[in-house]
Amino acid sequence: MENHKKIAIFQKKEIRKTIHNNEWWFVINDIIVALTDSKDPAQYYKRMKSRDKELKKLIEGEVQSVPPLQLKIETSGGLQKMYCWNTEGVFRLIQSIPSPKAEPFKRWLAKVGYERVLEIEDPELATKRTRALYQAKGYSSDWIEKRMRGIAIREELTDEWKQRGVKEQIEYSILTAEISKATFGMTPVQYKELKKLKKENLRDHMTDLELIFSMLGERATTEITQTDDSQGFL
Repeated sequence: MENHKKIAIFQKKEIRKTIHNNEWWFVINDIIVALTDSKDPAQYYKRMKSRDKELKKLIEGEVQSVPPLQLKIETSGGLQKMYCWNTEGVFRLIQSIPSPKAEPFKRWLAKVGYERVLEIEDPELATKRTRALYQAKGYSSDWIEKRMRGIAIREELTDEWKQRGVKEQIEYSILTAEISKATFGMTPVQYKELKKLKKENLRDHMTDLELIFSMLGERATTEITQTDDSQGFL
């Protein structure tokens, strides 16, 4: 099944989703049905906006946020436009649903928020959490060590760029693509296509040797930038 037709499952209920701007967007009506068993999710959605004024501001784009969009979704009657929201928006939507089925999500959000506060106070906790996640996914200790070292080297490089006037995300992407072409002969986008990856993180699907080459490429770039005293993007 193609990515834009994939379906998420929650409480044995289907939640349709689609890729838009390189991220998952979920059908709002499907989420409401899954969490409330509503027979008329459109009306439920309308009432939510009525009782939660802040949610309404988010939905209608009155505050700085990404509002829901009407995207084409596969239905029994063919492709139809339906209101969808990205992951961040869906979490906010869930917070406004007074249903026992929504409580696990709310508790999880509270836990994530608490952990984030702790990580701000002690950044080492974030590193430990990342290691634990990779271990849970079954990566070897040697691979994890290389991956973590690669993350540190990448941060050193981006910090160097930032200090030297490289600010826009598109500029980071262009420079990263150049490093990748010099290292592997292809851009990250082409590399992901080669590995048949979609939303997955490319480096999480690299071998030990590929991670080593990535580290060498970025570390060398950092040293060249410092030696040449490069400034700005150009």
